[in-house]
Amino acid sequence: MPLLAAAQTANASHTFPSKPVAVFLGGTSGIGQAMAEALARYTKGDVHIVLCGRNRTAAESIIASFPKSTSSGAEAQHEFAQCDATLMSNIDTTTSALISRLPKVNYLVLSSGFLSMSGRDDTSEGIDKRMALHYYGRWKFIHDLLPLLQKASDAGEDAKVMTVLGAGNGGKIDLDDLALRKNYSAARAGSASPTYSDLMTEVFAEKEPGISFVHAYPGVVRTPLLNCVIKTLVYPISVSPEQCAEHMLYALLAGSAGASRRDNKGDDIGKKNYWGTEEARKRLWDHTADEISRAVNRMSSSFTL
Repeated sequence: MPLLAAAQTANASHTFPSKPVAVFLGGTSGIGQAMAEALARYTKGDVHIVLCGRNRTAAESIIASFPKSTSSGAEAQHEFAQCDATLMSNIDTTTSALISRLPKVNYLVLSSGFLSMSGRDDTSEGIDKRMALHYYGRWKFIHDLLPLLQKASDAGEDAKVMTVLGAGNGGKIDLDDLALRKNYSAARAGSASPTYSDLMTEVFAEKEPGISFVHAYPGVVRTPLLNCVIKTLVYPISVSPEQCAEHMLYALLAGSAGASRRDNKGDDIGKKNYWGTEEARKRLWDHTADEISRAVNRMSSSFTL
């Protein structure tokens, strides 16, 4: 059976929780949008989907395309949550609002993206924009929404997190320059963020053993991040967002409690091209908590190693 067909079959046969709740950061375009659309289709619309991003118009158009639930009871709710995820303070506002109104979170998918070969570009909070989207903002989304994931886990339902970035494509990191302020380049940021994601998911999994944390590499995907020239050049080795979404959704749904690293087909790659150590996990965790605390002027100290 072709790999795509196998992923589609697995996704179609998955038993979903009663009216699952799914939050997609980066869900208004590209891979995140395609995954949200696939989840809506496989649940036959009987799902509460929250699209987090900056483009309300795009989100409303995506939501309008979701299938309508045919199950009895109240109509499934879908919504847009405004969030510029380059700023930790914005994320703080968004996650606080979600916690106040959502009963649980079964699936948290993080795919916010940024493609640029330029140098360091700090936000008003002093965090590089690329690293904010690829790492710090994702860490904060997971950290803040853990109580809702725990509610799903405690009820015996799926409680699964996926960060879509670069599993297996990281490199050695500088523990004395984790913020990349001393020696920044697009290449260094591109190499560091996948390793940071590996370490992040491992520590979250250690702290929350009932929840699945997946770091996935989507491969080369024809998303809006690629301009027309690049899309043409990589077309023979790339896939559509819809094809990628099937494999990523398979990896998300197949994930069991704990941390895992998945390739562009959704297969577990174990420790392939892995750069983590116990010291790196602790140093990065402490650095991240301090960096985000500095950005938003507050951060719970409940998660310490």
